[in-house]
Amino acid sequence: MSELHTWTGLLLGWFLFAMFLTGTVSYFKEELSAWMRPEIAYQAEVPEPAVVAGRVAQALASVAAGTPQWSLRLNDDRHAVVSAFWRVPGGDGGWRAFSDAHFDPATGQKVTARDTQGGEFFYRFHFQFHYLPVVWGRWLAGLGGMLMLVAIVTGVITHKKIFIDFFTFRWGKGHRAWLDAHNALSVFGLPFHLMITYTGLVTLMALYMPWGERAAITTPALKRELGAQLNAFIQPGKPSGQAVPLASVEAMVREAERQWGPGTVARVTAANPGDAVARVAVTRGEAGRVSMSPQYLLFDGPTGALLPAPAAVGAAAEMRGVLYGLHLGRFGDGTTRWLYFLVSLAGTAMVGSGLVMWTVKRRQRLVAPERPPLGFRLVERLNIATVAGLPLAMGGLLWGNRLLPPELPQRAAWEIHVFFIVWGLALAHALLRPARRAWIELFGLGAISLALLPLVNALLTDRPLWRSLADGDWTFAGVELMLWVHAALLAALALRTARPRGAATRPAAAAPRPGVRAGEAAR
Repeated sequence: MSELHTWTGLLLGWFLFAMFLTGTVSYFKEELSAWMRPEIAYQAEVPEPAVVAGRVAQALASVAAGTPQWSLRLNDDRHAVVSAFWRVPGGDGGWRAFSDAHFDPATGQKVTARDTQGGEFFYRFHFQFHYLPVVWGRWLAGLGGMLMLVAIVTGVITHKKIFIDFFTFRWGKGHRAWLDAHNALSVFGLPFHLMITYTGLVTLMALYMPWGERAAITTPALKRELGAQLNAFIQPGKPSGQAVPLASVEAMVREAERQWGPGTVARVTAANPGDAVARVAVTRGEAGRVSMSPQYLLFDGPTGALLPAPAAVGAAAEMRGVLYGLHLGRFGDGTTRWLYFLVSLAGTAMVGSGLVMWTVKRRQRLVAPERPPLGFRLVERLNIATVAGLPLAMGGLLWGNRLLPPELPQRAAWEIHVFFIVWGLALAHALLRPARRAWIELFGLGAISLALLPLVNALLTDRPLWRSLADGDWTFAGVELMLWVHAALLAALALRTARPRGAATRPAAAAPRPGVRAGEAAR
């Protein structure tokens, strides 16, 4: 069990660290996205959702005229604007391509902001790894998740005194300190780590185990039923060609709020808007309910009449929805998100400390520690590039967001290129510098990078930290304050690594015995 725990944790440990860290940040991806679009002004008061839906639906009638489908996500306390997307003709003449835009909820007018993926990049990266083909990235994430599941179970079996060890920490005791930190971080969030790993696998179960679905879903009607139980995006059918304007979308949203409660509507989707066969789905948000299974009301587009729609999904789809909801954590309030964030951050540290512990323990067994074998050097340098280099690369993406010209073609893609360029430079640095110096320098650079970002923002935008605090804009201010918190954490790691080895445990020099000269005692 010990060997299995060690090697399952190591083989894909670098991918797991990246998955955990970017997944942890993703719990606040909406706040990061808002910070990365400083042109979108802060709004102290959130307009009534029904009124906003009506305004933006009217704007889409001209902005997305002729589209067979549009969908808008309403604003709330985490989204300052309404985000919408709609189908546009693709290169093959079909409607497979999409366009998107943001709309001011107060006016319904289109808002212009810099091109960026925002926090969505970290969310997508943590299970797709960006440059890999999507299917390959998700298969790699699934393999990593399965190995993580094995590592958790074998870790519990291996550490028979795991709960006693949770209260044991031998600071400055070399590999014992790393082992104690690894144990404490593991026990601290053990139920969460087990849940988040298993539910992560469940979210992509149709990719990893497709055979049951392929055997059971054999007709178009069953495929439509499956789609209806998994999402609320009604697919546009064939239009009639008879132009009829949409009924009041505001009234549809008010009807949904009457049934579900105020502030519960998250999205409105229209199929064939402006046609006699138009349909509108008003979808309930995830807040206040654990399950991610879709709940929506279906309306006739021209008349606004409420149409029959499934009130609930089947038991299997509901179970999937609950596990999916537990993984994403969108059902709770800000306190829940902070709990998810902190325990997930502890999981990130658990994976990182496990990777470092592998090299710390084995260094002591080397015959010539100053000339370690190739495999040891490779693991050590990959540890440095991942654990110390990834935070630096994430800061690099935020720097790119502020420094790249707004008019740069494919600007969002270039922000991501900056992320990988910085990460690649961190790997080169880890390969070329002495290991201990590389740890210190990359941690130090990461701390400086994050610490300077609020200052750069104050110079390049009209939303400095002090103005955000004065306006009560805690989304914008909170991101910058957390940048300083994480900068302090990286600085502490750099300083801790820079301390002379054994400084904390080196015994004081014994007092010279009577009759023994000080020089002899020193010798």
